[in-house]
Amino acid sequence: MNIEAGKFDDVCEINFTDEEAVILVRESMSEEAKVHRIAEMFKALSDPTRIRIIEALSIKELCVCDLANLLGMTQSAISHQLRLLRQNSILKYRKEGRVVYYSLDDEHVSEILNSVASHISHR
Repeated sequence: MNIEAGKFDDVCEINFTDEEAVILVRESMSEEAKVHRIAEMFKALSDPTRIRIIEALSIKELCVCDLANLLGMTQSAISHQLRLLRQNSILKYRKEGRVVYYSLDDEHVSEILNSVASHISHR
């Protein structure tokens, strides 16, 4: 920012709109409902504990007890986080006898985390 002149260096100095560019981009952007679903997904991914759960489950499916032990948390606290991740279609589970195993719903979640990790390591 150029404090002396009172102007911001990152703002246009003239009021000009490239109408063709705006139309092109507007037609290519996602519809509002999809944007809200994406935002909800990022909200679900915005907690460090949930990131750790996802990272662990990208390596191997685990049960609540395993996750609680791994992360040093109570089963109740882990279950709360798992429920939120399941509600956002990030995780799935399967029951084997009396044990419930959790895993990632698909590889896309892991790809998102890997992309973000790659991005921050380049800073």
